[in-house]
Amino acid sequence: MNTVKKGLKTGLGTTWTLGKVIFPITLLVTILGQTPVMDWLVKSAEPLMKWIGLSGEAALPLVIGNFLNLYAGIGAILSLDLTVKEVFILAVMLSFSHNLLIESTVAAKVGIKMWIVLVVRIGLALISAFVISLVWKGGTEQAVYGFIGATEENVSGVWNIIWLGIEKGVMGIIQLAAIVIPLMIFNQIMKDLGWLSVFSRWMSPITRALGMRENTSTTLAAGLTIGLAYGAGVMMQAVKEDGVKKKDLYLAFIFLVSCHAVVEDTLIFIPLGIPVWPLLIIRLVTAILLTMIVAFVWNRIDSKKAIEQRKEASL
Repeated sequence: MNTVKKGLKTGLGTTWTLGKVIFPITLLVTILGQTPVMDWLVKSAEPLMKWIGLSGEAALPLVIGNFLNLYAGIGAILSLDLTVKEVFILAVMLSFSHNLLIESTVAAKVGIKMWIVLVVRIGLALISAFVISLVWKGGTEQAVYGFIGATEENVSGVWNIIWLGIEKGVMGIIQLAAIVIPLMIFNQIMKDLGWLSVFSRWMSPITRALGMRENTSTTLAAGLTIGLAYGAGVMMQAVKEDGVKKKDLYLAFIFLVSCHAVVEDTLIFIPLGIPVWPLLIIRLVTAILLTMIVAFVWNRIDSKKAIEQRKEASL
C-alpha cells in the first residue's frame, strides 16, 4: 500500500511540474494557430523548402508539426498533394523534430540545456532531408493516403479561440496525468520489488555500448517507449533517485531526441502510404551513431583534462 501511495504522490507531483509547462504552451500555440501568425511562419519557411527537396506548401506540415505534434503535422500533410518522396522526407523530418516547444521545455526541466535539444533535433531534421533529397532519385509518383484523418479545428472570435486553447491545455494535462500517474506507480512497484535493478543489468550492454552507465537504462526505456514529454516523469525520478550523472543524462537525451517513442512515432506514418521500415532504421542508426560519436569525443576531452590535472599535480 505504501508503494502505491508513494508512486501516486510522485505521479501527482510530476503531473503538476509538467502541467505547468504543457498548459501555457498549448494555449499559446493554439491561439497562434488561429491567427495570421501561422501563415506568416509558413511563408517565411518556403525558401528553405527548395534546399531540402520540398515544395513551398510542404512548409505547412513542418511548421504545424514542430509547433504542435506529429498528429497535427500528419493532418496538414493529408490536406496537400505531395509526391511519395516529399511525404517520406516530411516523415523523417517530423520524426526527428516535432512538438519542439513542449518537449524541449520538458527536457530543460530534467536538466538538459534547451539549446542543445533544439540544435540536435532541428539539425538532424535538416541534414536528413538534404541527404534524402540528394540520394533518392525516385518517389516522384503522387502519394496515396490511407484511412487516417486529422484536422485542426477552426474557430472565430477572441474568446472562442482562447477557450479552445484552454480546452486543449486541460485535455493535455488530463492525458498527461492518465499516463504519468499509473506509470510512476508501476515504476515504484518495480523499484520496491527489485525489478528495476534486474532490468538495468539486462540493458547494461546497450547502455555501455552507447557510452553510458547502466543506471541510465530506466531513462532510456521510458523515452524509447512513451516519448520525451510523457517519459520525463520517469527521467526526473531516475536522475533524482538513481544518481544518473550529467554526462550520462546528456548522452541519453542525445539518443532520445533522435529516437524517442520509436514504435508509436513510426506506426502513425503507415497511413501516409510510405515505407516505414527505412524510417525506423534511419532513426535508430542515427541515434546510435550520434550518441557513440558524442560519447567518444566527450571521453577524449575528459581523458585530456585528467592528464593535464595529473601533470599540474606533479609539478
